[in-house]
Amino acid sequence: SQPELSWELNGAPPATNEAPQFLKHGDKVFIIYSASGCWTDEYSLGLLSASASADLLNPATWTKSPQPVFVKNPTALAFGTGHNSFFKSADGTEDWIMYHANASSGQGCDDERSARIQKFTWKADGTPDFGLPAAVGAALDNPAGEN
Repeated sequence: SQPELSWELNGAPPATNEAPQFLKHGDKVFIIYSASGCWTDEYSLGLLSASASADLLNPATWTKSPQPVFVKNPTALAFGTGHNSFFKSADGTEDWIMYHANASSGQGCDDERSARIQKFTWKADGTPDFGLPAAVGAALDNPAGEN
């Protein structure tokens, strides 16, 4: 992926697509990446998708989402959401995203960022639905299968 869409260019130069993470669901595969400068509140997650049976080394196989798939949520005190990873609940029934964000606007890439997790679901077309970042301090259920 190369930064080319307007939402990927916040804070440029340098223009940034970084921290790719692989995700598979059904017959689709995804690369979720961080875009824009981490020093901006608009640091967001982008999505590349392809068929799991396609030649994944062929760039033409991949489709880039025209909009970010996970963005800041000022109401929830989540700015500069990025650098994601994924895990399954202990019983394997739930999908979770881990990411970092700042609790205030303008905090950039320094030590103010906090690690956060939340459950996500899947859209009817098979793509991930990360929703909005959860509010700081919001009570979340434990991943299924954990005490």
